[in-house]
Amino acid sequence: MRRFFFFWASLLLISSCKQEQSETVASDTVSFEITTEKWPKKTALNAKAQSILNDWVEYKALETSFDVLYTVENREDLSLVIEGLIEKQKELESSEYPTPFDKPQIKGRQKMFKTFVLKVKGDLIYRLDTENSVLEMIAAYNAFRDQFNIIVNNTLDTKLILDK
Repeated sequence: MRRFFFFWASLLLISSCKQEQSETVASDTVSFEITTEKWPKKTALNAKAQSILNDWVEYKALETSFDVLYTVENREDLSLVIEGLIEKQKELESSEYPTPFDKPQIKGRQKMFKTFVLKVKGDLIYRLDTENSVLEMIAAYNAFRDQFNIIVNNTLDTKLILDK
């Protein structure tokens, strides 16, 4: 029994005194650079919708802030742009809508856009990949802009339909 104990103790001592080889661990590098080339572009507005929106100061401010999104190069830039978009969106939400655009469809699209802006902000806070969230936010903004075109192009009088 003593020999058995001595054998295991010496084996443990020899194995623990052995020089350890340094292992190189490949670490995942997180890319802080953002490429905007793959992002979809903004939906174009028709001339009639654009002429109405030119008089809406809060919308023009939001649009200018959104245009800056395509110039970001890293997460810090994106964070600053998202903070600006949140502020401009709050101002737009509390502003007076132009008469043709004071409709639930516009306000609903605006709330969806706000939701995705906040989702991007959450991804930035928790250091998650923001690519999918940014693409969803751009899609929500394009749907918001599309709704302006739809309302302006709609020539159907709803009063005639509701009266019959």
